[in-house]
Amino acid sequence: MAGAEDEVSRLLDDIRRCRICRDMPDGAPLPHEPRPVLQLDRSARLLIAGQAPGTRVHASGRPFTDPSGDRLRQWLGIGEDVFYDQSKVAIVPMGFCFPGLDARGGDLPPRGECAVQWRARVMAQLPDLGLVLTIGQYAQRWHLGGLRKASLTQTVASWRELFETLEPAVLPLPHPSWRNTGWLKKNPWFEAETVPVLQREVARLLG
Repeated sequence: MAGAEDEVSRLLDDIRRCRICRDMPDGAPLPHEPRPVLQLDRSARLLIAGQAPGTRVHASGRPFTDPSGDRLRQWLGIGEDVFYDQSKVAIVPMGFCFPGLDARGGDLPPRGECAVQWRARVMAQLPDLGLVLTIGQYAQRWHLGGLRKASLTQTVASWRELFETLEPAVLPLPHPSWRNTGWLKKNPWFEAETVPVLQREVARLLG
């Protein structure tokens, strides 16, 4: 497997040197130096397909080192030791770099250049996935295509159908940001019904 591992290493090196959104952007350039943040290994059984790094992750260079990560790990029922074990968990956001802030101080959407340039190549290096978690509408649009519903809530509510019929299984999730606490209160079925299934499947896959 040395050849496959070398291919992953070369891919990661290429991604970490990427400056497309800065030097050849599709629109306004990235307003700061790129710092791609992802976690990848061919043996990973779980893929976390998120949106893009926020300010804290941009500073740390490590995925989900923020309150969103704390909530996500609670949903998964695992600690940081398992979460950051790249041999088990791949963390590949739709945009690898922090996209910057909008006029109201919120995160901009993931850069579109990332998925076009890199996503298919990354997915080709994940042959053993048993579960894909699509966090937010951008990941759901790419990974679910026409199976995505009219709204994020409707997509997440269809989790059982997607989980039971797709290979590898897919579970659509809301973003674990604390800004979504209101959504969780309005949709208590998510933590009551979806999260227990998620935790059981993660425990089964990751041992």
